Amino acid sequence: MRVQDKSIIVTGSGGGIGEGIAKRLAAEGAGVIVNDINTALGEKVVAEIVKAGGKASFFSADVTKSADMQALVAAAVQRYGRLDVMVNNAGWTHRNRPALEVSEEEFDRCFAVNVKSLYLATLHATPVFRAQGGGSFITIASTAGVRPRPGLTWYNASKGAAITMSKSLAAELGPDNIRVNCINPVFNPDTGLSAEFAGGPLDEARRARFLSTIPLGRFSTALDVANAALYLSSDEAAFISGVCIEVDGARCV
Repeated sequence: MRVQDKSIIVTGSGGGIGEGIAKRLAAEGAGVIVNDINTALGEKVVAEIVKAGGKASFFSADVTKSADMQALVAAAVQRYGRLDVMVNNAGWTHRNRPALEVSEEEFDRCFAVNVKSLYLATLHATPVFRAQGGGSFITIASTAGVRPRPGLTWYNASKGAAITMSKSLAAELGPDNIRVNCINPVFNPDTGLSAEFAGGPLDEARRARFLSTIPLGRFSTALDVANAALYLSSDEAAFISGVCIEVDGARCV
């Protein structure tokens, strides 16, 4: 059990990559807080984790709201006695289209979910980490922040900000024994946002276009990302901070 009895929050874990991360960490012994704005989906994930013998509970919180994030962190401490890892997985994207066609509302939402949420997580989890002698942030960023594609300019920019923010925090919070790392997945057709990334329904032509950019010849899966999150959450990564792990089949090379 590589994360036995660790208390871990996974935001946006009612489905997709977040669900995969929550289930993988719970299977390795963690007490997981499943967070989502969709209560039905989040509680379904919790029920499946518990049925499989894991430990999990649900907490509804909007990651763009300070009071919600404060309550989410407090819930982890209350339920499991501490907070060891905060996985910032919740994310959102505008539809793949020319930069000038993305509305201001879409831009604001993209940066609120993908960037402001990291500020709020840091604001509320850092005091807890400091008080207990350390902790770990893991941000699910994207290959889009490293090798951006046209059509997703503002999403790409938000993920670039997430990567830079994580590196800076790693340097700033390191003296407090707080690690900060990123995981950059490549396109995953099984997430709820896949059609937005693709610019429309994921037909064979769109799948082929994305697949052609991945040297290993397949898309990423939730389990691929979850395995990276498991490593960064574990004591095996105790001296790993300020890094981005590309889970991308060599897409960013």
